Amino acid sequence: MRLKLVPQETKWDFFGRGKLWLGISILMIFVALASFLLQGLNYGIDFRGGTTIRTESAQPVDVGAYRDALSPLELGDITITEVFDPSFEADQHVAMIRIQAQDDTESVSAAMIADVEAAMTTVAPDVKFLSVESVGPKVSGELIQTAVLAVIAAIGTVLVYIWLRFEWQFALGAVVALVHDVVLTIGIFSELQIRFDLAIIAALLTIVGYSLNDTVVVFDRVRENLRKYKKMSLKDLLNLSINETLSRTFMTSFTTLVALIALLVLGGDVIRGFVFAMTWGIVVGTYSSIFVASTILLVLGVKRDWTKDKGSQEGNQFANIDA
Repeated sequence: MRLKLVPQETKWDFFGRGKLWLGISILMIFVALASFLLQGLNYGIDFRGGTTIRTESAQPVDVGAYRDALSPLELGDITITEVFDPSFEADQHVAMIRIQAQDDTESVSAAMIADVEAAMTTVAPDVKFLSVESVGPKVSGELIQTAVLAVIAAIGTVLVYIWLRFEWQFALGAVVALVHDVVLTIGIFSELQIRFDLAIIAALLTIVGYSLNDTVVVFDRVRENLRKYKKMSLKDLLNLSINETLSRTFMTSFTTLVALIALLVLGGDVIRGFVFAMTWGIVVGTYSSIFVASTILLVLGVKRDWTKDKGSQEGNQFANIDA
């Protein structure tokens, strides 16, 4: 017997309370923007600047012990990762310690480096500092600009892609849904003051791709049904299309969330922010594909003659290929 979390055939009315869902989304966007404007983001070392220290010792790297040893120094945001390399010897254990900039200075002082080294020797007496590198606020500011441009470019490319593949109504619905997902993800990081670094930008771009995939699946079924049911109202047709793809959408999101929740619980501090962003993004992305993108399409409407002409053109292309 196959496991079915969602019945194969459903007849749920997703637009019976369409205005309510849109109202909830608009309210959440306002809350996210207000939080961002009032308290901003808790930028990590990537965006704030800081110092990276590369250490080596004969003892295995214990990230928890390293963090406990450095906590009394009150250096702010600290990221500790173990470096793996096949060329390392059996007794060669390397770690990267990243410390945020102190009081807007270019790097931590020599005295602070000495304090860090003294604290580390309590955990690994033979620890060596192989290198100390600093990233100033100017470079961090450039990273923020590049990250913003990357997200905008991704959403702009999606707009063009959907416009060419479907029609402008579909493109606008998809882009509104993507902006909705990105704003709410940034908003939850602002409200909870979770560290925001380059890994979160990677998560945002991944969320854009995941949400787009869900939206395109629904829109493909909508386009097929527009040709199949010529006299069905657009509201009923959208409900039918979402119900027909609901099992696939739910199972994809559910299986992805199972893996993400496991990583969120067991993955450790280094990837926790990235995994949290992905988990939140999957939830809001699935929601927006059903309740935001499709509702925008319902409000804007779709020309039935466009689907007929589009179908005829595609049919002629296939006929020419067969000939």
